[in-house]
Amino acid sequence: MSLRHIDELLDEALDATFPASDPVAITEDRDPITATVATRPPLAVLAAIVFILVACALAYAYTAGWLSPQQLTPARMVDALSRRGGDPVGHRRNHAKGICFTGEFEANGAGAVLSAAPMLARGRYPVIGRFAIATGNPQAPDATARVRSMAIRITAPDRQEWRSGMNNSPVFAVSTPEAFFEMTKAQELDPLTHKPNPLALARFFSNHPESGSFVAWARSAPWTSSYADQAYNSLNAFYFIDAAGHSHLVRWSMRPTLPASPVSQSFLLSLGRDFLDLDLSQRLATGPLRWHLIVTVAERSDPSSDATLAWPANRRQLDVGTLIVERAESESDGPCRDYNYDPTILPVGIRPSRDPLLAARSSAYARSFDLREAEAASFPRSHGAK
Repeated sequence: MSLRHIDELLDEALDATFPASDPVAITEDRDPITATVATRPPLAVLAAIVFILVACALAYAYTAGWLSPQQLTPARMVDALSRRGGDPVGHRRNHAKGICFTGEFEANGAGAVLSAAPMLARGRYPVIGRFAIATGNPQAPDATARVRSMAIRITAPDRQEWRSGMNNSPVFAVSTPEAFFEMTKAQELDPLTHKPNPLALARFFSNHPESGSFVAWARSAPWTSSYADQAYNSLNAFYFIDAAGHSHLVRWSMRPTLPASPVSQSFLLSLGRDFLDLDLSQRLATGPLRWHLIVTVAERSDPSSDATLAWPANRRQLDVGTLIVERAESESDGPCRDYNYDPTILPVGIRPSRDPLLAARSSAYARSFDLREAEAASFPRSHGAK
């Protein structure tokens, strides 16, 4: 039973007890005591109200995970993300280390064929974004994180928003929230060594063959020393809805205009802890950076709800515009600090697929946001609620 359904039942019970269509007015020629007794609800109705109130309390407790400790809730997910080292207080619980950027999305109009989203019509739209590394430790050395990310918030003139969180991996590591929770638990610190147990993560991947494509990428993809030469992929599928109401299953990628410059991980370790932020700032000092937003359109055989599976390379692709990154700022006081890059915050013309990871991401992001906002209130703003 959903919470919405319970609320509806409660409303029905209250309506039955105090029907709006039959009010009892107390007039001057009517005994107030008699009127009060006459309008007292029957015991059966009171019992029904008590039953529904108890059901509401139990439902809320169940949703929060109080009655089922093994149920995967946003709180349990975020707690697991918080146990991977470092001090996450006041920071995002995943992709905790990052840097803000601002710029524009210049739509070329080609995307309007697939979607009625206002920011896909030809024009320029402001962007507040964030680059980050996939870690729970806001002080982690950049060279220790295999996955890098780009998050964007594009705003249309009518204030509709398109928020997207993208990774530089071609596929996601898992296909379900439960598997993601297991993977996160496998990264918890060993109390004796204060480091993750490599055998735990190896055991996880051996039990999850669907992760094979991600593991192969992580082992073989070249490392680089920059955010600027990476492609960032939506991984999850979405639906573009065109002006006629037709749906198109899509994924998208931000593809850089700069070629990748591979280096060894040992070289990256020699660059210092924060080389990615430094590289970004140095590049932007000489001019904007650009990515092309490429939309890939699925065919009927392509999976819509499994982010571990790549679509064939021969699928139709459209270049729908250019992201222009103009300025970078520290997240502690930057414009991205107070934004939650929930991928289900979408404009008219785009809607989520049934990929279970999308709903899980949304609820976990909200939980993380609430935590860091509450925690940041205890620190000066420069502490950085990331």
